Amino acid sequence: MIPTLFISHGSPTLAVEENEYTDFLKELGNSIKPKAIVVFTAHWENEVTTISSRDDAFDMIYDFGGFDRELYEIKYPVNGSSKIAALLKSKLDENGIPSQMDYKRGLDHGAWVVLKLMYPEANIPVVQVSINPWLAPEEQFKIGNAIKALKQEDILIIGSGGTVHNLRSVQWGATEPESWAVEFDTWLIEKLRDRDKEALFNYEKLAPHAKMAVPRGEHFAPFFISLGSGFEENEPKLLHTGYNYGTLSHICFEF
Repeated sequence: MIPTLFISHGSPTLAVEENEYTDFLKELGNSIKPKAIVVFTAHWENEVTTISSRDDAFDMIYDFGGFDRELYEIKYPVNGSSKIAALLKSKLDENGIPSQMDYKRGLDHGAWVVLKLMYPEANIPVVQVSINPWLAPEEQFKIGNAIKALKQEDILIIGSGGTVHNLRSVQWGATEPESWAVEFDTWLIEKLRDRDKEALFNYEKLAPHAKMAVPRGEHFAPFFISLGSGFEENEPKLLHTGYNYGTLSHICFEF
């Protein structure tokens, strides 16, 4: 059985960078060989969990602006899998979690930036799934818990988002992280180490600098979904820490 991953996808520029973090993601892909990938992306929001169901190659979504032209020329011609999409939906149905299929949407950068680095051959079918940023952490956790059996089928579940993700606090050109960003991530690491699920669910009240780190829930929702799919069976593992632009966290966990 393969683990679940929470991966901070950072800036879209990650797709064309070469640094410690991109090296880590490449090595992570080399170490895990799934038969299919399910990725919950912070950049697809819907009140109802929505699942991409297709067997042909995804179109590309360049859901950002103001970057160099090379980012808009990147292709990641990976196919979907209606079979895996149907299996995923069945697990949600069994647990009373409403869901629906989508047959047209392309891959957004929350998915393809990570996948291009981890699996550059684009030869593993992908199912992209939306998140609902307005759900409480407990409800996000339930979504992950409902689909954890997919791991027994060697299907890799990825939550792609970010812990500290406040674009208003980005420090362009910074080489050292802001202390408040590190303090928030350190609190998360400690609560995971203590297996203190209730504290994590109440991070808004308990975590230092929570409002600065998570001004809106869309990038943090994939963390709780990933947590739900592995927390009860596996010891959480910190895989990587780092920051870009002073505050943009590159933290990654295995569940």
